[in-house]
Amino acid sequence: MYFIGPGVGVTEPRPRGSATTNTASTRIRGSAPSRSRLGILWINQARYFYIGPAGALTYNEVMRILLFSGKGGVGKTSVAAATGLQLSRLGYSTLVMSVDPAHSLADAFDLESSLFQEKTSEPYPIDTHLSIQEVNIQKEIKRHWREISTYVVSVLRTTGISDVEAEELAILPGMEELSAMMYVNQFRREQKYDVIVLDCAPTAESMRFVSMPTTLEWYMKHVFPFQRGLLKAVRPVANRISPMELPNDSYFANIQYLFARLDGIAELLEEPKVTSVRLVTNPEKMVLRETQRAFVYFSLHGLTIDHIIVNRVLPEAVTDTWFDQWRASQAKILDEIEEYFAPVPMKRVPLFTHEVLGRERLEELADVLYKDKDDPAAVTRTEAPFTFEKRNSHYEVRLRLPFAVKGEVGLFKKGDELVVEIGTLRRHIGLPTSMASLMPTRATLQNRMLVVEMKEG
Repeated sequence: MYFIGPGVGVTEPRPRGSATTNTASTRIRGSAPSRSRLGILWINQARYFYIGPAGALTYNEVMRILLFSGKGGVGKTSVAAATGLQLSRLGYSTLVMSVDPAHSLADAFDLESSLFQEKTSEPYPIDTHLSIQEVNIQKEIKRHWREISTYVVSVLRTTGISDVEAEELAILPGMEELSAMMYVNQFRREQKYDVIVLDCAPTAESMRFVSMPTTLEWYMKHVFPFQRGLLKAVRPVANRISPMELPNDSYFANIQYLFARLDGIAELLEEPKVTSVRLVTNPEKMVLRETQRAFVYFSLHGLTIDHIIVNRVLPEAVTDTWFDQWRASQAKILDEIEEYFAPVPMKRVPLFTHEVLGRERLEELADVLYKDKDDPAAVTRTEAPFTFEKRNSHYEVRLRLPFAVKGEVGLFKKGDELVVEIGTLRRHIGLPTSMASLMPTRATLQNRMLVVEMKEG
């Protein structure tokens, strides 16, 4: 890729990791050029933009993140793997990373290996431009969670649990998701890849994945300092009388270290020019309902959904009367999907005559998904899920909530945050300084948009 700055001309690519600045008068870091990817990069307010060969705005901040989610069993892994292959064919340096604890990414590529993969715990090359990775939580604990895990294991041992059981139970919820996020942040800082494709776990775990940075930030801001200070004061006395020792300060230092490695990831996920969510579904009512909920939840967390991918659609070639009811049911659901998610574009993937397994089959899937050399990294939607506006005598928070109805939405103010609740999900929206002292006075839900008026209390 060659980089062009305003009034500067073509700049030579620099090796990855070299020093750079974000001014137009200096050279900018890049990777080796590829004929299919030659384009223009310019800088506007310290952001990077790349114009691809077809003239489409493909990414900024150097690296793109494509997040594939949906109900379990809909074909997320196959679609993510096929997307990685298409990006590789276009010359992008690509990593497909599995965030699902039940990894099947290596199986999708039909790699000849043991039942429990170890070689894919680090980026494993598939070809010149494509690598895959399946996060191995046992290795990550030794690498990043040692102090936390050691303390949890020691506590569990005091209850009489064996060492092996204690080590298994010390894998706490969220560890795998946070480890994956640390990798994404690390690769972003190193600019090691042009695109990272995330093969996420089913919807509920995906929600935990995207909410983790916000949750951890809240803990570090409101609980961590108090908890660390309190235990430091009472530890000498408490350890004399308690049946188990309180965590020492290295435990909290480990938490602080992990939080530092996640710095900036929340903003990265909520930047629509960097991160796009693609929901994979099937043309079935039960699956559609979960896809609708996922759409609401991702929107609530500030992520932009730019495609709905409907997998396993009965092809026209199937004319057997045995499938008549299936065809009628699918046709009805497909119409509902187009109506529900408009203007988000929908892609249809037919039911294949064979299992999608191995590179050749995945490339066949990629040909169906991305016709005419479509660029999966292209930025097609940048509309923010929520915005702040000033209207005459009041301010407004505008939040897109597709499929939500009035009786399901609740909200309240807590400190400098507006808290919105839908069902069992809660989203904390940090307010700008100019709105932090205001109180919500009125809320309306119209045309899939929640509008909250904020005024002086």
